[in-house]
Amino acid sequence: MTVDVSGLEAFAAELARTGGTLERQARQVVSRGALNIKRDWSANARSSSGRYAPHYPSSIGYDLVTTPLGAGAVIGPDKGATQGALGNILEFGTSRQGGHNDGGRALAAEEPRFLAAVEQLARDLL
Repeated sequence: MTVDVSGLEAFAAELARTGGTLERQARQVVSRGALNIKRDWSANARSSSGRYAPHYPSSIGYDLVTTPLGAGAVIGPDKGATQGALGNILEFGTSRQGGHNDGGRALAAEEPRFLAAVEQLARDLL
């Protein structure tokens, strides 16, 4: 049995040639998505936290991380910032009160934009 892998070899060669560019572009896509989620989360929190946690929205930030699999981001309240430690309670609630799901709503809003950007990146590569 024989298998024609010429297309795969060409793809591997193209990937090797554009690897640095692809990595940089992927990091930009992740960074843009993380910033959008951070902004939306902060805006959601501003409208839901009210007078009880006025500093909480400004505690939300993000850090870009690089892993062997690519780029990623950690997004959420900085527990060391003023009222940032309230994040778990405000986001997920307690046994007596439901959470606001500010971060979850921000993530859901960004998902289609992020997926479209990743798909465009893949199309640009091919």
